Amino acid sequence: MDQCILLNGDYTYLNTISWKKALKLVVKHKAEVLKYGSKIVRSAEKVVMKIPEVLKLTKIIRIIYKSRVPFSKKNVMIRDGYTCQYCGSKKDLTIDHIIPISRGGKSNFENCVAACRTCNIKKGGRLPSEINMYLKKKPVTPTIAEFTRAKAFKSGIYKLLEELGIYTQLRGT
Repeated sequence: MDQCILLNGDYTYLNTISWKKALKLVVKHKAEVLKYGSKIVRSAEKVVMKIPEVLKLTKIIRIIYKSRVPFSKKNVMIRDGYTCQYCGSKKDLTIDHIIPISRGGKSNFENCVAACRTCNIKKGGRLPSEINMYLKKKPVTPTIAEFTRAKAFKSGIYKLLEELGIYTQLRGT
């Protein structure tokens, strides 16, 4: 694992960071390791260190987010759970404009969805209703909280937290 999951001081998911940045945080005593990975690194001074998989900051930091989640293909895929919004497939995904650009459609969260190549080709430059295709859910702009939660699930953070016994403590069960 080249990436390390970084948790805030209260165990909320913050981000994934590189293993180099993770080791810097640990050495500076700004974070503590909750779980180590299987990889190790050796320094020029022959110091051997395990690469962490999950870190928790020693202090809680206040997060100041941008006012909205930026639109991008990757963020649409995260919002849609890497699943075709027409048939439910998880293979060969692209982005589909519900209202095609040729008909004045915009590139934004409300008009774009994840779609498998087959559904995207079938729909072509038409509206979904014109060929009896229906979306599994209405596309909306995700809130920062929803987006962060989706990223955390995709990264496997909840599985790791359950292994460590932290996730069940946070839920109060």
